Amino acid sequence: MKNLIINIVAYGYHARFEVMAEDNSESVENAIVDRLGKGDIKWDNLGEMHDPRINRITYEEVIDGDATTSKRSVHEEKGSGSRMGAGTS
Repeated sequence: MKNLIINIVAYGYHARFEVMAEDNSESVENAIVDRLGKGDIKWDNLGEMHDPRINRITYEEVIDGDATTSKRSVHEEKGSGSRMGAGTS
């Protein structure tokens, strides 16, 4: 069983949620249908800029984020020593 992130974009709405499924299309489809049947998915309105005629469902495998993520923030800056700007003496 794999943990998958499901993205659904349809009729001007978007939903993103996780499911557990085996690595085959039938299992993924059944997991999506089961999750949709629960009715606990939050749907976000995409507004007018997205074409409601385009419907997409994508998925990706979730890799254990705790084991692979760094402990520091992505936006953290580190520097060492003093820095001098151009034209200083």
